[in-house]
Amino acid sequence: MKQLARLLFQFTILTTLGTATLCAADGSFTSQVYPVLEAAGCRACHNADGVASATRLLFPEPGAPASRIEAFGKSLVALVDQANFENSPLLRKPTNRTPHAGGQRIKPGSPQESALVVWTKRLSQLRGDELTAARRYGAVADEPRRAGAAVRRLTNSQYNNTVRDLLGDRTAPANQFPPEDFVNGFKNQYDAQSLSPIHLEAYSAAAEKLARNAFRPGAAPLVSCKPSATCRAEFVKSFGQRAFRRPLEPAEIARYTALFTKEPDFTNGARLVVEVMLQSPNFLFRLEQTDNPRLKPYASANRLAYSLWDTMPDDALMAAAVRGELDTPVGVEKTVRRMLDDPRAKQALDEFVSQWLRFDRVLTAAKSRRKFPNYTPETAAAMTREARRFVADLVWNDRNFTELLTADYGYPNGDLAALYGVTAPAGDFERVKFPAASERAGLLGQALFLSLTSKPDDTSPTARGLFVREQLLCQHVPDPPPGVDTNLPPVTESKPKTNRERLKEHTTNPSCAGCHTLIDPIGFAFEKFDSIGARRETTAPLDTSGQVAGISTATFASPRELGVILANSPQCQECIVKQYFRYLTGRTETPADRPLLRTVFERFKASDFRFRELIISMMSSLG
Repeated sequence: MKQLARLLFQFTILTTLGTATLCAADGSFTSQVYPVLEAAGCRACHNADGVASATRLLFPEPGAPASRIEAFGKSLVALVDQANFENSPLLRKPTNRTPHAGGQRIKPGSPQESALVVWTKRLSQLRGDELTAARRYGAVADEPRRAGAAVRRLTNSQYNNTVRDLLGDRTAPANQFPPEDFVNGFKNQYDAQSLSPIHLEAYSAAAEKLARNAFRPGAAPLVSCKPSATCRAEFVKSFGQRAFRRPLEPAEIARYTALFTKEPDFTNGARLVVEVMLQSPNFLFRLEQTDNPRLKPYASANRLAYSLWDTMPDDALMAAAVRGELDTPVGVEKTVRRMLDDPRAKQALDEFVSQWLRFDRVLTAAKSRRKFPNYTPETAAAMTREARRFVADLVWNDRNFTELLTADYGYPNGDLAALYGVTAPAGDFERVKFPAASERAGLLGQALFLSLTSKPDDTSPTARGLFVREQLLCQHVPDPPPGVDTNLPPVTESKPKTNRERLKEHTTNPSCAGCHTLIDPIGFAFEKFDSIGARRETTAPLDTSGQVAGISTATFASPRELGVILANSPQCQECIVKQYFRYLTGRTETPADRPLLRTVFERFKASDFRFRELIISMMSSLG
């Protein structure tokens, strides 16, 4: 049968070469073959963030010029058997003649395959310098590295922290602002930082209230000079520099001083100045990049402060910037090390962790009261606190950060200890070792992950596998095709089924198999843990074996075994670097960022994966 299949395939190839004139006209990959691969949906997985990112086939960015697409087409020579081109993975994978995780994307014998056959044969004939040039595609990005936005709007968290440090106000007014959307996995991405009329109204109301509170009896004085005409200008200059995180221009000083003078009462004038400044774009947006030599030190101070402290620069950081201490990577590194010793660095890291690990999902999750009567909002909050304590210990005690996935311990309180089936610690959120029989390890064995990736009354292997792909491997899984019913077959007492059996439809339905074969097998490893993370026992044995396609052929059957595979995977290690880069820069990486990310990753790895060193090298590299 195999010989017959081979003969039929060779016949198809010969027939194709005899009839495929559609590609012969101009020999253009861009016009003839690239549309075939696009229509087949190959890009959805074969991109820098796709589930097939570890393969040798990575599409250029959308909108890439024709020259780059042609170069990409020639780079596919890496998937061509030079001696026997019909055996090339470039032909056999998309047609599923060789098992392909994405299933059949191009129908054998179709005109689409004809175009691919002609191109594959052409690549098999490349020799010498042409072959060498084809293989060099993607080795060096042919575009400058994207520096980032010149200004970025304060996030709600940064707004709260800034008014705390600027005014001594701890009322957290931004908690009443419109909620921030997650984009690229975070809430601070500048592509999603537009201002709506609702935002403007919220900023106006907050500014009025903050200014009023700043001058109420008993508040710490904002004005240090005695009321006078000179004092008005002095206050505008000093408070304005702190509020705008840079010196004011002479015209700005004059404008705000004139506004101050319009109010006969000194206190009312000062309050008006504060209220107006808090609504200024110069306060609401932070300077990150500038070519102005006079403002460059302040931009550097802003970038470091909001990255490492999630708040405005203090006087010492501003002074260091003015002295030129942030002008070199060595100076930046020295400053970063000092800043990481400040308690504000721990609060800022907590903000990154809460977004990366999606604390919001567990804090807003609803669970079945009938199945989980002991699950309360306090339980959910405890789950986030354990995870925060766990990560903080890894970072600030300079442990190997891959223990995020392999640690045989957690930090539960009494309620979580009962859920885990372990002895409660002497104090809440203290270190507790998990018994080997529990099969728990690291984040993947903690209630936070197991709960936020579950349904109200059942587990979800799909959601759990998706979390691993997106948050820990930085791979984007395409959305389901339009019109696909994502509901699983119901379970009845007369026909009990495991989730693996119910999810079988995902692997047999061609419209589902392409993605679900890449995520469901990961999630099956967690089926021994219920919707809130407790160990569950079933009458029938559970098949929890799985694999991570694209990483290793090794199988696993528990969070502990999966954690080891991920912790040793370069894709997962590099994803940690990417996630922090995305959070700091407010955008996803581009091919031009690869040298920077590679440099930071190698330093991270050389440090035995100490996250503090990742922070230092990232900030030093970003400049």
